[in-house]
Amino acid sequence: MRAKPNVRAGLLLEGVFSFRVEVPREITDSYCLRIDVPELFPAELPIVTELDFKIPRHESFHLNPDASLCLGSPIRILQKLSRRPSLVGFAESCLVPYLYAISHKLRFGGKLPFNELAHGKNGTLDDYIELFRLKTRSEAEAAIRLLAMKKRLANKQKCPCGCGARVGKCDFNWTLRKFRRLASRSWFRKHST
Repeated sequence: MRAKPNVRAGLLLEGVFSFRVEVPREITDSYCLRIDVPELFPAELPIVTELDFKIPRHESFHLNPDASLCLGSPIRILQKLSRRPSLVGFAESCLVPYLYAISHKLRFGGKLPFNELAHGKNGTLDDYIELFRLKTRSEAEAAIRLLAMKKRLANKQKCPCGCGARVGKCDFNWTLRKFRRLASRSWFRKHST
């Protein structure tokens, strides 16, 4: 891949991205990609687009409406990036698993070999239910709203875990603290479902 001029701030990478994964089935493949890396990376997420139409433009291949790759829910991607906040970390933890799953589906048919989320808001909320260890989509939405608030204000709100206590008096506050370290309040406002 090579860097190209970018009209927006940040870095634009374009070219052939190759990978090899040995488990569960060995796959070696390559895709022609454009990776738009925002200036604030890793606090802002890259946008990846496949350029050669090797990936069918169909919902079952997890493409967003703008044809960018749907690599997962935004908070899940941020969480993965927090472990290795680099382009290599992004490629290894987000991009390669997605491309492996697509190559697997193209070669062997069937569903994607990893946990597959529904598209859009429902899939994102289902992933947030798992991340936050909550029970319902409305609880997950409430948790996102709390992450978008100042801590002082959030601590006075009813806890989304269903305990009936305020956030400041509930153990769920520790979960929120963990996610607050990943991004700013404005990021959570921008990425609320």
